[in-house]
Amino acid sequence: MPRKRKLLAQLNALQSNTSLPQTDALLKLNTTPGADPSPKSSKYFVIEKKNSPQLQADFFNQPCVNLAKSFLGQILVRKLPDGRELWGRIVETEAYLGGEDEASHSKGGKQTQRNTAMFMKPGTLYVYQIYGIYFCMNVSSQGEGAAVLLRSLEPLQGLDAMRELRRASRKAPTKLLKDWQLCNGPSKLCQAFGIDKAFDQRDLTQDAAIWMVPGQDPPGEQDVVATTRIGIGSRGEWAQKPLRFYLRGNKFVSVVDKKIEREMAARGYSPCS
Repeated sequence: MPRKRKLLAQLNALQSNTSLPQTDALLKLNTTPGADPSPKSSKYFVIEKKNSPQLQADFFNQPCVNLAKSFLGQILVRKLPDGRELWGRIVETEAYLGGEDEASHSKGGKQTQRNTAMFMKPGTLYVYQIYGIYFCMNVSSQGEGAAVLLRSLEPLQGLDAMRELRRASRKAPTKLLKDWQLCNGPSKLCQAFGIDKAFDQRDLTQDAAIWMVPGQDPPGEQDVVATTRIGIGSRGEWAQKPLRFYLRGNKFVSVVDKKIEREMAARGYSPCS
């Protein structure tokens, strides 16, 4: 699979130092006896360590829908307190357009203590809690109160650490998670990457514990599915707008829209490899 062989060949660990609040799960990762200091990587990738570009402010400074699409194929990097790095390719996003969007936390243009990050400069993380337990991570874009929800990642590096963080976040013992189950949902990816409210209002272009680097071979129009967002069925016409985007044929996506994919196939679009 050429794409998989090439994808991480150009991606590299960026040097950064940080001191950030550590959850119990992160502390456990730091003190696990006999832990392998080198992160486990996906079997599909070979990682080369050399200088790699980091996505800068001009990348994030896009209209919300454009940014949601542009995120597909880019790489999210999380550096744990023990120095290990987690890498994941973004494969699914949702756009929330700000004041006019009835499904957005900033609908009506209302700014609150909770959603302040949505009104900050593009590239700012907006992390909020749902059900009093789980976290979701968004990135601000152009537009007053507009942001993009990161829904799913394709894990690339640090899979063992991701499993440990997911395991620590779940109270009941469960079976070992498969690779595709680690980050296939907004709360799952936050668990796997150790993201909590402490990351709210952080700048992806400046932070030493979380950033993005460009992926290789950006997806084309034929690779991207545009469909309705998840869990906003009570928002009238906004529940039907095609503001969720994902890579067609990628098994790490949380929810696929078979109807839209059949329509794309009928138009002669082949899934991305």
